[in-house]
Amino acid sequence: MDHPVVLPWWRRRWINVALTVPALIGVLVALMSWLGPAARSVRAEQERLSIATVSDDVYRDFIPFRATVVPLETIYLDALEGGRVEHVHVQPGDAVTIGQQLIELSNTELELTVLDREARLIESIVQLQAYQTQLEQNHLNNQKALAEIDYNIARLTRSSQRRGNLAERGVESRENFDAVQDELRYAQTLRPLQERSNEQQNALRVQQLPQIAAQLDKLHQDVEITRSKLDALNVRAPAAGRMTAIDLKVGENRNRGARLGEITPATGFKLTAEVDEYYLNRLRNDQIATVETGTTHRQLRVTRVYPRVENGVFRVDLAFIDAMPSDLLPGQTQQGKIALGGDSRTLVLPTGPFLQHTGGNWAFVVSEDGRTAERRAIKIGRRNIEQVEILSGLRAGERVIVSDYTRFERIDRIELDR
Repeated sequence: MDHPVVLPWWRRRWINVALTVPALIGVLVALMSWLGPAARSVRAEQERLSIATVSDDVYRDFIPFRATVVPLETIYLDALEGGRVEHVHVQPGDAVTIGQQLIELSNTELELTVLDREARLIESIVQLQAYQTQLEQNHLNNQKALAEIDYNIARLTRSSQRRGNLAERGVESRENFDAVQDELRYAQTLRPLQERSNEQQNALRVQQLPQIAAQLDKLHQDVEITRSKLDALNVRAPAAGRMTAIDLKVGENRNRGARLGEITPATGFKLTAEVDEYYLNRLRNDQIATVETGTTHRQLRVTRVYPRVENGVFRVDLAFIDAMPSDLLPGQTQQGKIALGGDSRTLVLPTGPFLQHTGGNWAFVVSEDGRTAERRAIKIGRRNIEQVEILSGLRAGERVIVSDYTRFERIDRIELDR
């Protein structure tokens, strides 16, 4: 027979709880969805906040910059051949002329290497010149051999004619006449052979002489290059200018490729500025900039935009359009602005630290009574150090908190205490 199973009282209670809790959670979720999320708010003293007003004003499209004065050109002096410093003829700040001797180095090992290579090159030159002379001598000998054959043919022809007449009269022996005839036929047979040999050797000579001449020129150049290695131990100024850096002590050794000094030619200066990567796509060559030098505003032109970004900034070179100030010194800093486009009238808001936290996507807008500030989505366009262009989300006359939003990232409303 079947018997009913009766659960203990404590097991029945836990089953009821397990069925009730999910139902309660479902009801709470439904209520929260219907009522909407509660606004997160915080209180803040109005005096500690920076509040700016949206206005319909002229947006001035420019980039502020802080630039450094650097020479237009810098010539680096590196050691083409290492060695021991024997003499230093200039000091930092000295004016130098082109070709002026600046530093003397010595390198005994290099001198021996140069002498050995120079001797081998000269030996090769002597061998090539000897071969060239031999070709010319062979050519001359071949011409003499052909001329001698022609002479023998002419001589034997006349002798054969005379001896032939004498032999017919019985005055000359037949044997002598036949000997002359044999020599004549031999010379006539030898001539075309000698002529073909001369032509072949002359063709080879004509082919080899330019090659020998080219090899001799190359060897002479190698000799000059080899000797110039010793000349490299005497460091000379490649251009006129001012010695801006040199730090050498007599007796110290410098390896090949080591930096010996710097020369700044008298070609003027330029400004180099670091600009935020936000403006990389808006900067281009030939844009106009202004800078204050003392009490004078001077115009410059963007000459180069370096696309490489490091630590959030990229580099820009600027050159003076008019006469360059005479009081500029390398390393000085200058403040200025680069114009990006024409000024235009639009909704603008003074810039502030809030952009760093919101990226221009939202802001706290102060109510008309000034008691609260509500979080609102906005959209911005261009911006500079002073202004930000408002594209949507704000109206002229509305006030916006533009100070730091560090405490307010997760807040929807700020209660303002006056």
